[in-house]
Amino acid sequence: MARAEAHATAVPDAENVVELSVVVAVYGCAECLRPLYDRLVSSLAQTGERFEIVFVDDASLDGAWSLLQELAAQDHRVRAIRLSRNFGQHAAITAGLEESRGRWMVVMDCDLQDLPEEIPKLYRRALKGYDIVFARRNRRQDTHFRRWAASAYFRLMNRFVGTRMDGEYGTFSVISRPVRDAYLSIGDQGRHYLLILYWLGFEQTAIDVPHGARHAGDSSYTFAKLVRHAVDGLFFQTTVLLRWIVYFGFLVALAGVLLAALFIFILIFGDPPPGWTSLSVLILIIGGFIIMSTGVTGLYIGKIFDQVKDRPLYVVAERASPNETEPGQ
Repeated sequence: MARAEAHATAVPDAENVVELSVVVAVYGCAECLRPLYDRLVSSLAQTGERFEIVFVDDASLDGAWSLLQELAAQDHRVRAIRLSRNFGQHAAITAGLEESRGRWMVVMDCDLQDLPEEIPKLYRRALKGYDIVFARRNRRQDTHFRRWAASAYFRLMNRFVGTRMDGEYGTFSVISRPVRDAYLSIGDQGRHYLLILYWLGFEQTAIDVPHGARHAGDSSYTFAKLVRHAVDGLFFQTTVLLRWIVYFGFLVALAGVLLAALFIFILIFGDPPPGWTSLSVLILIIGGFIIMSTGVTGLYIGKIFDQVKDRPLYVVAERASPNETEPGQ
């Protein structure tokens, strides 16, 4: 029976604590899972610390869950949960963080573009006094359009939200358990992993890492999904757009006053232009602004409606973790 998971931020029992938890949101990358697992185990073993790998199947349609069940049955360091439907990458990340028992959490994608071999470097940097270490991809293996779109998105994000990031950042990162607990305490339905981490603060840094080619398959982020994700991130993490609408409304009103003064001046001292062209243009401008501002306001109200319903961010349908009490070396 599917059930909603409550936010639990308590520290696990001492015998269940591991040093590193790797959280992987899984969707559309079944062919990547076994090589990802092999490379993760090899890389994490280099740290000499106890670790676990937490896979979150976001209702993937390519048979990923059966592979995750096999991995969990073979290795007690692997834990997997399957969500009841596709809730999205950031909900899946949240589910994985709730499941994690580590003192440090690594968040990464499942397609092997985030290289597991870089985890020890991120972890060593975190141990130097940082709560959050971002991986900045210095050689992105994406199309020129994707790179350009990501750069434009982060420029707008920096302007709207006040961040200082660029298109080379992804979810690949290491966070401490206090950051994980603070992240889970955020009750936003519209979640954006990077923006929430930035808002939380703590001691943050970034290191450059290479960006790998996708191991198999295509990205699950279609153009429409990318646009929707960008709109959610830009508009609904801040009210700056509403303030801009107010400012623009004042400008339209000021333009109307100046235009009225100009017409009065022409009427008194000159020959007023014939016809109603100017009036039609003015009606179209004002009407368009009213429709646009009403639509944007409606979108914000819709987000408020989604938030106040207080539905769970995700629902767990199934688990695959045969040995809950023996985190491995």
